[in-house]
Amino acid sequence: MSKFSLDDIEQQLSQRLGRVHARQRLGIEEESGHHVFGRGLNFFHPENWYSIHALIRYCIQLVGLYARGQRNAQTIQVRTNDIRLTKLPEAFNDYRILHLTDLHVDMDVANLQALINAIVGLEYDICVLTGDYRARTYGEIDGALAGMQQILAVLKQPVYGVLGNHDSVRMVPPLESMGLTMLMNEAVMLGKSGAQIFLAGVDDPHYFRVDNLEKAARDIPLDAISVLLSHTPEIYRQAAHADFDLMFCGHTHGGQICLPGGIPLTLDSNCPRRMGAGAWRYQQMQGYTSVGAGTSIVNVRFNCLPEVTIHRLHQ
Repeated sequence: MSKFSLDDIEQQLSQRLGRVHARQRLGIEEESGHHVFGRGLNFFHPENWYSIHALIRYCIQLVGLYARGQRNAQTIQVRTNDIRLTKLPEAFNDYRILHLTDLHVDMDVANLQALINAIVGLEYDICVLTGDYRARTYGEIDGALAGMQQILAVLKQPVYGVLGNHDSVRMVPPLESMGLTMLMNEAVMLGKSGAQIFLAGVDDPHYFRVDNLEKAARDIPLDAISVLLSHTPEIYRQAAHADFDLMFCGHTHGGQICLPGGIPLTLDSNCPRRMGAGAWRYQQMQGYTSVGAGTSIVNVRFNCLPEVTIHRLHQ
């Protein structure tokens, strides 16, 4: 699937992002697998503990709930999140942003088809993706790229994205060739009827820790509305103090396997539980953590249905 060699990717990313960022990202990926303990913003990384995945799946099958969990994983909800911003330009009133995250498109073909069915026909102005396109955290990327090609074929342009802790930086050139503009500690201006807002995105802060908010926000005017895309909510403090108005993220899956009432067993995230799913606020910044459209570790969901979200901006 990918026609880009590692040397080509390193050269392209070095020119675009700087030698240090490119070498850090590629160097960490070239280490022998991802670590279960240590590294990253939190200490324990269950998504990297592949020997335990089969045991979790077996336990769910043993109690007879695996088929139900898979059906839940394919029951994708379309949620609407209304956001009020007092300094929003009039031209952006009722501006709609489709937010997809944690797709893990190569996890299960039925999940992928359910996602395609959910997003076809939705009305929105732009689409943003906040990472984790691949099921595994290391290894081959062709399966994920094939799935992403199917998703991008049905999304309306423009589409912007960032990388997650499951994603390889080697995916950036092929994804961009499919029409997905990746924001790697970068920002773009969104214009409408002479008005403008700004959209920024950072590289994965959770495991790779190569996010750079200062670089992402460098060219954003102080009085402009600014939206930050981050794979994880864990950098909420830094983002708020960098004067972002909005932050969209994912990573937590809302817990994916939750107790009745949507109480997560774990969020795999170093942030307050109130930021683990849905809308939240920190100081002057509003945020939204999507529970995601895909599954990780095991292909089931309990008491936490998958979602795609349409954020509607209002004055």
